Amino acid sequence: MPFEADPIPDPSRRTKTQVPNPKPILEPPVVLIAGAGIGGLTAALICERANINYMVFERADKVKPLGSSLCLCPNIIPALEQLNLLEDLKKISLPGKMLDMFKENMKHIGAIDGTAYRDVTGYDSLFMARSDLYALLLSKIPSDKIHMGKKILSIQQNAEGVMVRCSDNTHHHGDILIGADGAYSAVRQSLYKQLDQQGLLPAEDKGDMPLAYLCMVGTTRPLDPEKYTVLKEAHCDFATVLGKGKPHSVTMTRFEAADVKDTRFNNSEWGPEANKSMIDEICKFPITHGGVLGDLIDATDSDLISKVYIEEKLYNTWNHGRTVLIGDGDVVGCGRLTPMTFHSSGAVGAMQDAVILMNCIYDIENVAHENIKAALADYKAQRFEHALFQVELGKTFAKIMFGQTWSERLMRKIVYNLPKWAQHKNHMKMAAYRPLITFLPPVPNTSNLKLLPQKPSKRYAKEQAANASNEVIAV
Repeated sequence: MPFEADPIPDPSRRTKTQVPNPKPILEPPVVLIAGAGIGGLTAALICERANINYMVFERADKVKPLGSSLCLCPNIIPALEQLNLLEDLKKISLPGKMLDMFKENMKHIGAIDGTAYRDVTGYDSLFMARSDLYALLLSKIPSDKIHMGKKILSIQQNAEGVMVRCSDNTHHHGDILIGADGAYSAVRQSLYKQLDQQGLLPAEDKGDMPLAYLCMVGTTRPLDPEKYTVLKEAHCDFATVLGKGKPHSVTMTRFEAADVKDTRFNNSEWGPEANKSMIDEICKFPITHGGVLGDLIDATDSDLISKVYIEEKLYNTWNHGRTVLIGDGDVVGCGRLTPMTFHSSGAVGAMQDAVILMNCIYDIENVAHENIKAALADYKAQRFEHALFQVELGKTFAKIMFGQTWSERLMRKIVYNLPKWAQHKNHMKMAAYRPLITFLPPVPNTSNLKLLPQKPSKRYAKEQAANASNEVIAV
């Protein structure tokens, strides 16, 4: 397929790998990352550690503090520890303690004890502001690597390279394109359109994403801990109130918010449009800390309240040629005069995607087309089964937390009142998948948890062997 411009990346942008190796990698790939969300920034940060040349393109041309809260769990924290982020994460978060469920009349349905989770996994679940995690990741990436106002309109790729065209009439070349640009990814849409025209797009990937939930999210201004005494606690409790005969539930948690508004991206999928009618519906909804939801809404800047449409779909086509897709999203969250948030969701999957993908890219010995295709296919082979499990688990938990049928109410009653040994067993099952960055020194498993095996890096093994050989010669 012809390009209108030379598809081969400028060799001056390439950087030789600065690691001991008897056969140096002469052509590390140039990676283009579409989207500066959590997944995209994680991939960029790993590129930094891998000494891989990359560029990040973000469609937003300004920043705005939208979104809600996050929870990073032990399925991703060890990889972030490898990136030397754990201490920084602890500074902007609180450990989770209890997941409580209440009826609208404040009758306690049950709880899942999070205090035993650390004993099982070796880590606390860390609750924080979504925007604070953005700011932390962003602070670790050179500013000249992130290009704002770069809305991608189309992509082209062939055996020589990949190119993106942006709305500002610029085009950019690379060896690999990572589409991390959200649920309505322009990269995915352009790729799927091309595959459909060639008869290569599976039927299951042609349909729209089914709408599962409509959420309203927001983070209050700092609240008075004398009025909301829960803010004095050194941990984070996560509470959900389920409406009776209503399509509503309210989830609240809290976090230690940093003043980082100038480093938060405005994502059009998190816009504060048409909120009034929904606010009118839910403002009288009771909350566990006393009062009603309207009290928290009144303590929230109106332009920081957003509607979010939650779709549920796992696409089958993750890669083609030099282009690959990773997930992106947000997780859940939690001090002192802390804000309180009334929503939760999850981005751990997007970060896990980035970890596995960058492991595969790191092992590419040169930028030959076949090598790149094989690496991207390996990424899907390693990740798809686990992503499918996470999607199905998410659907099940959504029914448990928000379902209104008699079977869903029964399931909720059972799950939130499981004996400790059963909760312990569930913790072990969910925490066993812990992908690490295979070209960085592994963090020790400080628990008795039997982790699922992970494909090692052949290149890292060669580098370690070369290091050992050099040490023997030096002696």
